[in-house]
Amino acid sequence: MSLQYQSCTFRYRRRSRPVLDQLNLTFSDGHTVLLGPNGAGKSTLLALGASATTPQAGVVSYQGINPARRRDTSSYRRRVSWLPQRPEFLSGMTCREHVAYTGWLKGMTEREAWNAAAAAVDRVGLTDKLDHRIKTLSGGQRQRVAIAQALVHSAEILLLDEPTVGLDPKQRRTFIDLLASLRGTISVIVSTHDIADIDQAYDEVVVLESGRPRFTGSVEAFASHARHDAVEGRRLESAYSSLLEGVE
Repeated sequence: MSLQYQSCTFRYRRRSRPVLDQLNLTFSDGHTVLLGPNGAGKSTLLALGASATTPQAGVVSYQGINPARRRDTSSYRRRVSWLPQRPEFLSGMTCREHVAYTGWLKGMTEREAWNAAAAAVDRVGLTDKLDHRIKTLSGGQRQRVAIAQALVHSAEILLLDEPTVGLDPKQRRTFIDLLASLRGTISVIVSTHDIADIDQAYDEVVVLESGRPRFTGSVEAFASHARHDAVEGRRLESAYSSLLEGVE
């Protein structure tokens, strides 16, 4: 059993329409890409999964651990790591200090966090910036620091919300290679609008629309929804469009 949502309902204001309404969804182990139009509820889904927010009804759990139970919260957050869409930075810290601080907050000792921070920064290709202050980095470099934060404490599952925003093509390739290096050791759920590399980086696809799963299944099953006349190289885009339009 991996990350599971059972009858989850969430709304941002008391009388507003629910973003998620009685959602039932279980993510498989491995690498999953979460697709959907703006406003579909992807960021809300991941924030709930990270226990950054709590559903008004229903239960979110990982391996049977429910973060809503106070005694389980710390255990849950050690296992589940989250990169929000707009991560915050302590700009006066160096890359290593910033990542190590996150590790310490997750329960690592200072020495463990300090050593793990260097390794995490290296994994995202920023070793040459290890001792540079965050405020001196470009937007794409800061995004890679945020990814290093998500990796530092050796979580069992990573929830990454639009992690390639601000990355150039070479940096996106580095990110895809990083995902490949994590296979078999950690599960990953990535929310993105970038469909191009789905078949290279992911095992499963979840398409969310209006807070409900429109599709869950393997990459191959997802691709089978492409139109018969789809141009080669654009079949994944065609499959995504067909699912949202209800046309196959």
